[in-house]
Amino acid sequence: MLSQSTEHTTDTARDQLPQVADTRNPGMPHDMDWVRGVQANTSAIERRTAQLPARRSVKKDHQAAWLLRAVTCIDLTTLSGDDTERRVERLCAKARHPVSQNLLDALGMPPITTGAVCVYHEMIPAAVRALDGSGIPVAAVSTGFPAGLSPLHLRLAEISESVKAGAAEIDIVISRRHVLTGNWTALYEEMQQMRAACGEAHVKAILATGELGSLRNVARASVVCMMAGADFIKTSTGKESVNATLPVTLVMIRAIRDYFERTGYRVGYKPAGGISKAKDAITYLAMMKEELGDRWLRPDLFRFGASSLLNDIERQLEHHVTGNYSAGYRHATS
Repeated sequence: MLSQSTEHTTDTARDQLPQVADTRNPGMPHDMDWVRGVQANTSAIERRTAQLPARRSVKKDHQAAWLLRAVTCIDLTTLSGDDTERRVERLCAKARHPVSQNLLDALGMPPITTGAVCVYHEMIPAAVRALDGSGIPVAAVSTGFPAGLSPLHLRLAEISESVKAGAAEIDIVISRRHVLTGNWTALYEEMQQMRAACGEAHVKAILATGELGSLRNVARASVVCMMAGADFIKTSTGKESVNATLPVTLVMIRAIRDYFERTGYRVGYKPAGGISKAKDAITYLAMMKEELGDRWLRPDLFRFGASSLLNDIERQLEHHVTGNYSAGYRHATS
């Protein structure tokens, strides 16, 4: 039986969508003085993040509680060229019941769900039907994902079509060239237009951090996107050669902390790509807790962009309950 440390894991669907519990980030005027003042000490950042996995280790019931929290923060995702409605339906079924009921019963836990299901535009209707009544939002990747190089008017139209189709969250990709050339005004204006096109749907700004050249660029891009009204900032599309890393995460969540301290608005964070092990999920959650506090450990402010992660978490939970590891194929997500 798990302790009360899991109390927030069972929060209802009101915590699913970004910023439901808090006033949504409205953005602010573009402040170039703030942007120019943003720096990143790479050596200090790397030292800090190298220490965290060794210093933060949880065991037994506490580990199980952290892993269940991680499950509720997963954006269960399929973004393949061979996606079909049947694959999406199976993914949605897993999102509704991400952990075996036998394991939940053994842990003394009620049912839980993942944070969202993330798909391409064409698969939105199938996901909406499959998730009807579950309280799980559908997220759609948009704006010429993953490169983001289609004409802006087409990217904005794609956002609008995805919202009309039923997507409650839109994961957009920024134009990397604006960051690499230091054209922060262009990035701000682009992000503003994308936020406006989303309407009531919540927007996650994908920075593609592995392609931005430096941690300082990551920090500045984070601030500009939040200024322009992003509800979440997200590391990667999952298609880059380098995706979510701990140094990038530290830079982005400290930008979030700075933005909150200056404006009073909370912005969410989503690491995506390359997070497939349960122990890595705990490390990311520990960093969020240390840098931003417990409020950012709920799915309205934190998400993992992952699917294979769920497989390993369920295997670890089964080991916790039975003392044995099950075969990976027993926990397939699609």
